[in-house]
Amino acid sequence: MNESLQLMKESIQAYWESFILGVPKFILALLMIIVGFLLANAISRLFKRTYLLKTEDPLMVNFLSKTVKLGVLTLVIMMALKVAGLGGIATGLLTAAGASAVIIGFAFKDVGENFISGIILSFNRPFNVDDTIMVDNIFGKIKSLEFRYTKVKTFDGRDVYIPNSDIIKKAVYNYTEDGYFRLDFMVGIDYEDDIDTAKHVILETVRNSEGVYEDEEHECLVVVESLGVSTVNLKILFWTKTKEYRKRALEVKSSVVRNVKQVIMENGLNMPADITEIKLYGSQTSIPVTVDYKNTDKNSK
Repeated sequence: MNESLQLMKESIQAYWESFILGVPKFILALLMIIVGFLLANAISRLFKRTYLLKTEDPLMVNFLSKTVKLGVLTLVIMMALKVAGLGGIATGLLTAAGASAVIIGFAFKDVGENFISGIILSFNRPFNVDDTIMVDNIFGKIKSLEFRYTKVKTFDGRDVYIPNSDIIKKAVYNYTEDGYFRLDFMVGIDYEDDIDTAKHVILETVRNSEGVYEDEEHECLVVVESLGVSTVNLKILFWTKTKEYRKRALEVKSSVVRNVKQVIMENGLNMPADITEIKLYGSQTSIPVTVDYKNTDKNSK
């Protein structure tokens, strides 16, 4: 019994002495991790500033700076474990990470897929910051590219986080990549009006409207779209040059529509209302019409 107690006492004392001797190493390792964290932030910021001077691609800079920070932190933690005398743990972590990569890959397939898609998008993607895009039914502006998702701000104020794998797999409509996009609207004129005259005056008005852009590649057009019940429908197509898709585009279109309406009226052209056809069935031979004189008097007053 005494021998067992003595053995236990010696074991505890040996562990205590080992712990006391290891305290400085643990403190040094902790300091290394703290300094490494600060260093990783500093290197990430320096990388971001340096790279921004060479490129105008903030999405790639942001993504790569986060990757650099993660790499530096991983390296520092591995070194700190070795300094603390836990090199075996560091080696075991690396070995376990490699051995469990397949299992983790199956368990977190979507996470890995989105991460790899994020890397691909950081180097080759169909948009930049503040570009207006549409993916499926999500329509808005690009705000950031993260490891797992792309953040989009919709025009009604919602923040949408689209998985990077969806960006890779699905069609992405970029409305502002080259700074030019086309707008259009319809206007109906009377069948008795001269179509060529209407097209000429409308086209000149569109071209002279503020915010409308035209060159050899981006032409303004006025074409006969269809023959309606009571109108000849003309389609007006024009381009505007702006990165601000939503607000600026709507302002330009509103101005063009107003100018077209005015020039149509100034040139004696008509915009008749749709004709409504009323059919009588069976033995019905007339349409009963009642006039409310009380309401008529009130309205006239």
